[in-house]
Amino acid sequence: MDERERQLAYIEKCRELYEKKVEELGRKLSFHVTTFGCQMNARDSEKLCGILESIGYVQEDEEEKADLILFNTCTVRDNANQRVYGHLGVLKKYKRLNPELKIGICGCMMQEKTAVEKIRKSYPYVDIIFGTHNVFKLAEIMYHSYTSEGMIIDLWEETEQIVEDLPVDRKYSFKSGVNIMFGCNNFCSYCIVPYVRGRERSRRPSDIVTEIEKLVADGVVEVMLLGQNVNSYGLDFVKKQKNGTLEEDVEVITFPELLKRIEKIDGLKRIRFMTSHPKDLSDELIEVMKNSKKICHHMHLPLQSGSSRLLADMNRHYTKEQYVELALKLRREIPDIAITTDIIVGYPGETKEDVDETLDVIRTVQYDNAFTFQYSKRTGTPAAAREDQVEKAQVQEQFDRVLSLVQETSKARTALLEGQVLSALVEDVDEQQEGYVTGRLGNNNCVHFPGSIALIGSIVEVKLTKCMGFYYIGEMV
Repeated sequence: MDERERQLAYIEKCRELYEKKVEELGRKLSFHVTTFGCQMNARDSEKLCGILESIGYVQEDEEEKADLILFNTCTVRDNANQRVYGHLGVLKKYKRLNPELKIGICGCMMQEKTAVEKIRKSYPYVDIIFGTHNVFKLAEIMYHSYTSEGMIIDLWEETEQIVEDLPVDRKYSFKSGVNIMFGCNNFCSYCIVPYVRGRERSRRPSDIVTEIEKLVADGVVEVMLLGQNVNSYGLDFVKKQKNGTLEEDVEVITFPELLKRIEKIDGLKRIRFMTSHPKDLSDELIEVMKNSKKICHHMHLPLQSGSSRLLADMNRHYTKEQYVELALKLRREIPDIAITTDIIVGYPGETKEDVDETLDVIRTVQYDNAFTFQYSKRTGTPAAAREDQVEKAQVQEQFDRVLSLVQETSKARTALLEGQVLSALVEDVDEQQEGYVTGRLGNNNCVHFPGSIALIGSIVEVKLTKCMGFYYIGEMV
């Protein structure tokens, strides 16, 4: 029995226990999942929901009414951890009011020993704890929680195992995230991700293609290929091939080659991916994007800092000049591409002059959007041990400078498309304007335009009649 079959067997076991509980209580049990963090966490939550629904649980929108509350956590910044602790404090009351309530915590935060120890000591009413590597084991973990007393903790420090093709409850019927790899090998000095997500592990190309074919058959028209650094897809296979440990039936291909295969899938209309590390972004990838009819012209290319001095300390493996050259090449080769980025302000040792360098890159590249963060010290990373931490007031001052310029340039970029007709995937009903729907353009911006709920999931042509700063008002043509 392989691991997937083993977990399906545990879903059956849990279903039997669940049905007994339903008969005893005279009602169905419900669950509520709260997701913190990135697209990969969002995809993990869809898997968690799928497993719980297969057991028999029904989804509950209001946390306080649920019989199972699950937090899928993020730990990239300290405030994410603090939010989880704040939520846990509230749950003690829910537990007192509902004796059937089970509380579970999983995700990146649970890969930190200090966080787990704090939960064990300060929140003993938590029932289950597991991490990022064994999300697929939820049914097995739930079974042990059903059949034993006390807190169940199932944490793996590392794994080579990838288990997919278990039940999934997608948020959208017409689009889906698809994991192509897990983990990260980059060890940027400020980042906790490699410690909590583990080393890079690529999925087999055939498994990825098969999953997408099934999604398309189920109505999906757009996929988002997910990985901490999608540009390094397959490099772990190359390494295993060289040292003779690669399984014979594993095909070794690059990320651009994987994109070309996915493009051939009939019925798939759009391909997105994130995140790309600048050091691994190849001319081959640019060429594949340029010639593709399905890959959206949007590249998320994290900068972090415009200072070559800080980039070296961050272990980013590129200079300011190399980054700018790459971004401008993208603009030359794919003129309508949208480039978005991540920027950290307040990294240890950062000066006003370093921030000036970052501002220079923003002016040169002209980002379509940027996610700008104040540096968050993460225990266990090299940057956290630095003695030259920047004063909070200085961080805020420099952050405001960066944010102001980012907003200015992204508004200018957004305005360039006013009056054009572009394709939009209709994603939802617009909650702000009755009779309107919201569509997402290839560049990842949104447009709101008159339309009915029947359009959801369709790709339609929309004229962008008015730029509203970071989004558009439009009309279908």
